[in-house]
Amino acid sequence: MSRRVVAIFLLAGALRTALGQGQLLKEVVVSSHFVEENRAVRVYLPPSYRTNSTRRYPVLYLNDGQNMFSSAGAEVAFGWGNWGLDKTVDELVRTKKMAEIILVAVDDSRTRYVEYNGRVGSTNGVTPFENYAAFLTEELKPWIDRNYRTKPEAAHTGVMGSSLGGICSVALAWEHPEVFGQAACLSGAFEVDQTNFLKHVLGDYRGKPKPFRLYLDSGTMDFTGGDDNNALTQRVYKELRRIGWRRRDLRHFTDDHPLTLAELGKSGIRHDKWSEAQTSQHNELYWRLRAWQALTFLFPPEEK
Repeated sequence: MSRRVVAIFLLAGALRTALGQGQLLKEVVVSSHFVEENRAVRVYLPPSYRTNSTRRYPVLYLNDGQNMFSSAGAEVAFGWGNWGLDKTVDELVRTKKMAEIILVAVDDSRTRYVEYNGRVGSTNGVTPFENYAAFLTEELKPWIDRNYRTKPEAAHTGVMGSSLGGICSVALAWEHPEVFGQAACLSGAFEVDQTNFLKHVLGDYRGKPKPFRLYLDSGTMDFTGGDDNNALTQRVYKELRRIGWRRRDLRHFTDDHPLTLAELGKSGIRHDKWSEAQTSQHNELYWRLRAWQALTFLFPPEEK
């Protein structure tokens, strides 16, 4: 990541204007027959939604939704702050680097680990992941499509997350490409499943590429002393290329630039987090700075 790009996105919030600003709606709670707890959901509507009453928009669903928008404040996520996706999208739309989209941020729950971690913890033959997927595909998405002017087709529907939320996003697109035609996985926690996804899903797969586009990234260091899953992410990328994913449908990025002290000074992060920020890229600070790459890849500007 270049210092120029870092500077642009650290200052993105200051560049917003009321005219080109999207709208964050009040949090709503969506009931479910599939997951144990009803889910708080936050919706961002793009700038033109209020002025163009006939236009429809792509939708991006977000795991760990409580940390995604600027309304969450600067102290969430153990002091790493929120992703500020509403600000980032506003700026990317203003500068015509991406299409206008609707964002749907879904809070996680106390069962986050098993919901996001694929096929573990089966009860009566159905895993918590499968129940979470059913909540998204059979309850939440239909509700969003009924209440907002969406483009409901898979090609215009994405899912994004980081760490466990990242591998959950990959799994959702893999299992339900008829719903999620776009996915983004930032610092995916592929080590959590002990390479099961690599070996028993990708490694054993001999079919054609599934119809979804995917963005993958990682840093090179994390708080555990590891590499922010960089090596495993590269292996996932190579397996997808072996299967036949084309470069235009698959992007991999490695952030090998831990922030300097000068950059941290502009980031808004508390001073007591600076030392860790220089040795770990597995946190909301770096995901906030990298999210633009996923957004512009999955939702490029619409052709006139």
